[in-house]
Amino acid sequence: MTKALPRWRGVFPAVTTKFDKKDRLDRAEMLKSFTLQIEAGVDGLIVCGSLGEASTLDFDEKLAVLAIALEAAAGKLPVLLTIVEGATRTACRMAEAGAKAGAAGFMILPGVPYKSLPHETLAHYKTVAKAGGLPVMVYNNPVGYGVDITPEMFVELAEEPLFTAIKESSDDVRRITRLINLTGDRYDLFTGVDNLALEAHAMGAVGWVAGLVCAFPKETVAIWRLANAGRFEEARAIYRWFEPLLTLDVSPQLVQNIKLVEALVTGTNDRCRAPRIALEGDARKRVETIVKHALKSRPKLP
Repeated sequence: MTKALPRWRGVFPAVTTKFDKKDRLDRAEMLKSFTLQIEAGVDGLIVCGSLGEASTLDFDEKLAVLAIALEAAAGKLPVLLTIVEGATRTACRMAEAGAKAGAAGFMILPGVPYKSLPHETLAHYKTVAKAGGLPVMVYNNPVGYGVDITPEMFVELAEEPLFTAIKESSDDVRRITRLINLTGDRYDLFTGVDNLALEAHAMGAVGWVAGLVCAFPKETVAIWRLANAGRFEEARAIYRWFEPLLTLDVSPQLVQNIKLVEALVTGTNDRCRAPRIALEGDARKRVETIVKHALKSRPKLP
């Protein structure tokens, strides 16, 4: 009998990658940050994604970040490795290495920056999934990457059992309903847009791949758990307080924005890897003002 694949639910932080002053991976700072998430009650970790500055990490660095997250998780929750490579064959190598290193599964992106045609996109996903042999969360972000995996394409992908979840980041919450109408409960549907999270939950999403959770893990977890318990008034109150911060996730500078919020709230640093540069001037002051107001009005959690 084939072993049933795990079902993913809840809050999965897309964690940031920490660098020291010499632009090397900062293991100690990542352990501290990942542990903060775990202690707040998140349900999984996702490393080396867009927020994790994957495009600036080399092959071995991605595996090193995975190893640090696995150490922090200590087997208590799943750690997913993001696979985002320009060539399918490189993505396959990453999947094979990630599986060997102990990842619980993968979040896979199209072969960016190339904007693949639908049949090319499907072939990429199927090939990489088979190479890794682990459960896959398909990341759909046509706004950011120019490749749209339509609900109809997910009907075809459903034939491969390794595709177990979808991170839906099309910026159109109506997609949740369309996916459910076409595929039922075949996939674990996650929202990937911070300031659409509660709306997506209302439409049937079972998880949240979150960004601002890096700075406010307890609030993020509280919103999702309250919504799951049907306590929507309480969830909405926290979500409304959170909204100015959540909107910082929907920006070309989401990495710089979230790293600065994380630094201001948790005491870490906001170093980025070039070509990204930590926020300066008016952009920095704007985020600092938002954080200052949020901390002043921070809600008491139930």
